[in-house]
Amino acid sequence: MTVSAVCAVVLAAGEGRRLRPLTDVVPKALCPVGNVPLLDRALARVAALGFADPDTVAVNACYLADQVVRHATGRAHLSVEPGSPLGTAGGLARLRDWIAGRGVLVGNADGYLSDPDRPPGPDIATLLNGWDGRTVRLLGQPVDDPADREFSGHRFAGFSLLPARYVERLSAAEPNLVRAAWRPAEAAGELEIIPYRGSYLDCGTPADYLAANLHAAAGDNLVDPDAVVTGRCEGAVVGAGATVRGTVRSGVVWPGEVVSAGEELCHAVRFGGGRTVPARPPGDRTEH
Repeated sequence: MTVSAVCAVVLAAGEGRRLRPLTDVVPKALCPVGNVPLLDRALARVAALGFADPDTVAVNACYLADQVVRHATGRAHLSVEPGSPLGTAGGLARLRDWIAGRGVLVGNADGYLSDPDRPPGPDIATLLNGWDGRTVRLLGQPVDDPADREFSGHRFAGFSLLPARYVERLSAAEPNLVRAAWRPAEAAGELEIIPYRGSYLDCGTPADYLAANLHAAAGDNLVDPDAVVTGRCEGAVVGAGATVRGTVRSGVVWPGEVVSAGEELCHAVRFGGGRTVPARPPGDRTEH
């Protein structure tokens, strides 16, 4: 199967309700992780595989769609869903004419993936390698905890690959790919799990969002060159134009935000014109 017989779709329409209040300000797909919007991370990953223009990659949008459209115009075909988001299956169904009989590499914009051994793109290339165009493939992270196992000892890791005939079956009324494609493929013996050995985080909650940022910082500080830091940072991610005069410990400061002198931001995100959301992982009572 050649890349020309496949297109890519990055799903970016969701409301991100569990990530509120961060998503009161921007759509989840544009929340920065390691000072890079999640959508940019997904688009760069598929671009490295050859899906790098509006003929080969599409992005859907709905919630705060104007922000996504401005951000992705010229880089991807855009599908703006009216009303409420259609869901993962409905979003693909709405793109059927653009997909035009191709297989589809589908990525969730809110997934954070990192493999220290392979750069973005090549790290998920095994989804495409040797594909015969007939099976449904899921990128899966091996897990030991039975409660986290979704498919054959793995949990979904943000990307899947659908044959054209599965795309043709999708309905705009069907909310998700799990029920519309993945489980039917599993029942038919047509589901392949492709293991992902790197790290994967679904940035669905403030705690998981913070964890992804700290992973991107790799135990150090990740400070944009245009930020001003005169205070103290310990495991901090600080965006462009931000100012840190106080202390940031295991925290994220969005672009243009300020941490004032004498202030301590710990296990939290500063965003939205001075707002703060705690993001300590559940059960973590560590004192600082």
